[in-house]
Amino acid sequence: MATTEFDSSTDHGVPDAGRERKLSAGSDRGYRFSLYAIVTLVGAIVFYFVYVLIKNSIPGWQFAGWSIFTSTNWSFGENHFGALPLILGTLLTTLFALLLAVPVGVGAALAIVYLIPRRLRLAVSSLVELLAVVPSIVYGVWGALVMATFLGNKGEPWLKRVAHGAWPFNGATPGYGMTLGAIVLAVMIMPIVTAISRDVIVAVPKELTEGALSLGATRGQVIRKVILPSCKTGIVGAVTLATGRALGETIALATVLGGVTQQSPLPDRAFATGSTLAAEIAIDFGAITGKAGNVLFALALILMVIVGAVTYLARSIIRRNQRQFQ
Repeated sequence: MATTEFDSSTDHGVPDAGRERKLSAGSDRGYRFSLYAIVTLVGAIVFYFVYVLIKNSIPGWQFAGWSIFTSTNWSFGENHFGALPLILGTLLTTLFALLLAVPVGVGAALAIVYLIPRRLRLAVSSLVELLAVVPSIVYGVWGALVMATFLGNKGEPWLKRVAHGAWPFNGATPGYGMTLGAIVLAVMIMPIVTAISRDVIVAVPKELTEGALSLGATRGQVIRKVILPSCKTGIVGAVTLATGRALGETIALATVLGGVTQQSPLPDRAFATGSTLAAEIAIDFGAITGKAGNVLFALALILMVIVGAVTYLARSIIRRNQRQFQ
């Protein structure tokens, strides 16, 4: 019996079989042109924004002098422009808010994914996302009307008794101040950390967790040694976004921090009053007159540099982690 060999090189009557259909060279020109146009437009907007900010801040630097970084005397109405209390207030409220929000936010994300019943996960996730879109003025009013009274009457006196009046829990307990600002800010940024961390944790391959469990690891060991290391880059990104939100928060902090006072200008204790760069810009914006108004542009430039430094640091950490896994 004769055998028939199959020759894959023959076309068997199919026209253009075996030929690769190539798209024309100009098929994606419109797509590439659109992307280049969008990138150019965004770059031009950013460049113009930075240019205007620097241009308008120069008279402010000349009017306030370099003592803006060293002086503690801030009174916009009296032309005293010592911004050191504002810079320290911005950094300290953000730092304390992150110390409160990041552990709670990551823990809540782990609980949503691994602990709570499946039928409740959607409701809890929706609630977290709802908290993320609440306007900041609502948090400010909540802090001023509810938390300030609680802290002034019970919370801060209790902390003072526990610490026996030692620093930083010493001095008067007005309710308003750095402690209240950190709590309000932590509540505001915690949904951001939780939502992004949850999405990153869900993306961890099930093979990794199941393999660790099959080797005898407990759930806690899986979380500490498998899930969290795998999610490190995503969690750093979530913390970066939360930090940017905290550094730029305005209305809520202007409502609950109490402002810079001449008696105690620096936020040198937990119960001290103070202000931040963004909050002070919002408070004094309506009183802009002459070169004094340009000082607010100088404050905005300082804030932009701080945010840029934090973002660069976070990107450096992410790149280092990515190189470790390559």
